[in-house]
Amino acid sequence: MFVAMAGLPGTGKSTIGQVVASRLGIPVVSVDPIETAILQAGIDPGQPTGLAAYLVAETLAERVLDSGSGVMVDAVNAVTPAREQWVNLANRLHEPLKLIEVICSDPELHRSRIEKWRRSMPHIQLTWNAVEQSFEDYADWTGASAAIARITLDSVDPLGVNVDRALAFLEG
Repeated sequence: MFVAMAGLPGTGKSTIGQVVASRLGIPVVSVDPIETAILQAGIDPGQPTGLAAYLVAETLAERVLDSGSGVMVDAVNAVTPAREQWVNLANRLHEPLKLIEVICSDPELHRSRIEKWRRSMPHIQLTWNAVEQSFEDYADWTGASAAIARITLDSVDPLGVNVDRALAFLEG
């Protein structure tokens, strides 16, 4: 099983993804900790550390899939090229891909999550203002990724409800 998460920072995608992956018994490859490690290694934040983190995540996901295990990729995947990266990997390895998009329809809840998240990953500069601006840059689902099975979950719903919905989608 190959699953890619998508959604802006603070929507709850990592929380949902971790629980779902745990229930499925598959590892999670997450872009944020990879980028944090790149920054902690002293790479200048002006460099394309986000792109580097996506490429490292792709390499790790490929290795896991090659080993015969399923994998979940946890990343924002806000733009078509990022989403197509996972489609292309799935095609190369002849693995079916499913997408789980997570939104948070409550702006105050979303903002509070960003403020907590910022404290837990201080090397990544993320503000609520930046996330608000990201709404405009979050691309519509087009290209090959638009044809992939996808579910959209709203994290204002209880975690258990979203986990059950995601599992039903993935197992269906």
